[in-house]
Amino acid sequence: MIRAFAILIALALPAAAQEESIVVGLSQSSVSITTDFVGSEILVYGAVRRDAPAPAEDPLEVIVTVEGPATPIIVRKKERRVGIWINRDKVRIGSAPTFYAIATTGALGDILSETEDLRHRITIPSVIRAIGISSEAEDAPQFVEALMRIRQAEGRYRVNEHAVDLDEQTLFRADVELPADLTEGDYRVRIFLTRDGRVVDTIDRTIFVRKAGLERFLYTMSREQSALYGLLSLALAVLAGWGASTIFRLIRP
Repeated sequence: MIRAFAILIALALPAAAQEESIVVGLSQSSVSITTDFVGSEILVYGAVRRDAPAPAEDPLEVIVTVEGPATPIIVRKKERRVGIWINRDKVRIGSAPTFYAIATTGALGDILSETEDLRHRITIPSVIRAIGISSEAEDAPQFVEALMRIRQAEGRYRVNEHAVDLDEQTLFRADVELPADLTEGDYRVRIFLTRDGRVVDTIDRTIFVRKAGLERFLYTMSREQSALYGLLSLALAVLAGWGASTIFRLIRP
């Protein structure tokens, strides 16, 4: 009995020695949105910590994702009738990130299995929660595809394969660009290590995106003092109109 137990421990030791984990850092943990904000760039860097030399077979791969706040959204399908475009069908998607970026060391389909994608929700389709939409329209999956296509065209959804630099199977870095029209909230950064399509370790970090200065003042006023915000907006509109009219009269011959 003791001998069998010793054999089991001996067999388990090599597997434990090959465990790999992530040590990671971010160039900044917060982003301030001001009136002159034109976007930002986040550097994700780190290293792989291991207790033994990296296995020669099945090279290590790295996947980095940055996910913005998720919100429900209604996707509508337009149809041309009698010369005009009208909304026809619609689908309510329970949750979709306002921003989602993926950076990888290799082709995503080669370094991540479908099973691991379902488990960790890494690819863009997997992070969109669209449960039960099939009952809302006959071609419901096309609404999700349209949402992804539109947000990719806007730069809100990005997949950058081969964009993560991995040096000697140990040190890695990735640059992730954040657009100018960021939604305020907490942005989740995830880093995955994979071998043969299987996730061997993962770690989470958070980037705090907040409005600052005049942007923050106006945003807070619109939420907490909506009546005053409405009156101020009306007064500014009247003042702008009066100023434009005055300038026009002065420059008119």
